[in-house]
Formats: sequence, structure tokens, C-alpha cells
Amino acid sequence: MTELSRPIVEVPPELAELRHSIDNIDAAVLHLLAERFKCTRKVGRLKADHGLPPADPEREARQIARLRSLAVTADLDPEFAEKFLNFLVTEVIRHHEQLRAGKA
Repeated sequence: MTELSRPIVEVPPELAELRHSIDNIDAAVLHLLAERFKCTRKVGRLKADHGLPPADPEREARQIARLRSLAVTADLDPEFAEKFLNFLVTEVIRHHEQLRAGKA
């Protein structure tokens, strides 16, 4: 059975509402991430201008501890919060390295 030939199943209204909420939250998260990266680009330029290294392991460790604590308060898995932050930091460092090399 192909995607187009599947029978149409009526979605319960509550499921449709939840999906709509999830879509809105995803859009908000994406916009917040875009704002975050605007800030980190400015940080990267400042670091490059002042000869500072792209990574700051001490700050990263503080941020991980902070977000793990916030995750517990928010009833979110702290391991997930740490993985998410590590993913972001890896991308930010990559951008900072590009700025430092004059590639961005």
C-alpha cells in the first residue's frame, strides 16, 4: 500500500490539538535557536577579534551543570539536556572556528 492509497483515518480532536501545539512549540524552539545563534555569532566575532579560543571548557562545564539542574526542575531528563547543549556547543564552536579562520 502506498502513501497515497492508505485509507484516511479520522484523527481524534484532542490528538489534532496536541499536534498543533507541538507544531507551534517546534516553531518557537526554532526561532529561539536562531536568536541564540545570532548571539553566539557575535561572541565568535568578539573572540576572533580578541584572539580568544573558540571553545571555553570552563563556561561549557558551568552551562552543562546549570542546564542539568534546570532540566530536573522542568521534569526533563538531565542527560537529554546535556546532550542537547553539547550538540549546540559543538555547532557554536564550529562557527567560531570558521570566524577565526576568516571563513564566515
